[in-house]
Amino acid sequence: MDAPPEGYRRNVGICLINSSNKIFSASRLDIPGAWQMPQGGVDQGEDPRIAAIRELKEETGVTSAEILAEVPYWLTYDFPPEVREKLNKQWGSDWKGQAQKWFLFRFTGKEEEINLSGDGSEKPEFAEWSWMTPQQVIELVGNPDPFIAALIS
Repeated sequence: MDAPPEGYRRNVGICLINSSNKIFSASRLDIPGAWQMPQGGVDQGEDPRIAAIRELKEETGVTSAEILAEVPYWLTYDFPPEVREKLNKQWGSDWKGQAQKWFLFRFTGKEEEINLSGDGSEKPEFAEWSWMTPQQVIELVGNPDPFIAALIS
């Protein structure tokens, strides 16, 4: 599937791993205790690979990374009705949910490059970060989209 289904917001997710195969995860500023991997919307006409590189830089400051793999299809989920109403009001849209394209990146830089203020082009999203084992990510992240979980509660 080259394009996501009609009515879904295009989004990319980034799984950034280091040389020890640990995964970058960060806690959200707006939802205390919610951890996630970098992700964000794909601009109109933007290639998802370019969006993933852009989002990684915007959210973490990381430019020293290479793409190792890409999920070959879009993963979709529907927003719960109350979340759909809130987000569509916030975004000025009428999305049913999100379609995500996930990428695996290998971090090739030095940790000093990681900057949660990002590249300064967007408002910071994260408070702290850590390299985690896959098990730690599963335990801490839990819900694949903490933003949605917070809107529901």
